[in-house]
Amino acid sequence: MKFWASLIGYQLVWFAAVIGAGHGLARPGIVGMLLYAACQLVAARHYKADLSLMATAIVLGLVVDGGLIRSGLAIYAAPWPSAMWVPAWILALWATFALTLTQSLRWLQTRLWVAAMLGAIGGPLAYLGASRGWQVVSFADPAWRGLLWLGFGWALVTPTLAWLARRWSIDGAPQPISLQGDTP
Repeated sequence: MKFWASLIGYQLVWFAAVIGAGHGLARPGIVGMLLYAACQLVAARHYKADLSLMATAIVLGLVVDGGLIRSGLAIYAAPWPSAMWVPAWILALWATFALTLTQSLRWLQTRLWVAAMLGAIGGPLAYLGASRGWQVVSFADPAWRGLLWLGFGWALVTPTLAWLARRWSIDGAPQPISLQGDTP
């Protein structure tokens, strides 16, 4: 996937997940993530790295959003499979976001401080937009506590995923072939 296809694809999955959740459905976000992942993985040089990154992002999503739910700081619409678990549509967004770090957000792989700052600001803003515009997440009063939790969580998660994307892509990269027979 090229830069713009990755960026637009992520936004389409975000809207599918949020609008679907607004109508009580987790399926649109999950299907959107599967379609996005299929497109990206078909074109990926390091599909194992991408799959590992997606799995890691889902685990981190369980920690960040699970902490938000368990602490009573937020409630999600379309809480499938259970109101006590992170909704599947949110985890689909985590997996989709992870794939952007090998495409449209690849530049963050070498700018971990920038990744932390963007995570600290962009993460809570995305949730706030979903909360205010689509009413798919409700924050307990005062809302700043949930947003602060998300800011800290995303400030740690974004550079971690960017670092892993770089590390796993490099480790999994095939060695260049020399036409002269020399090893690189």
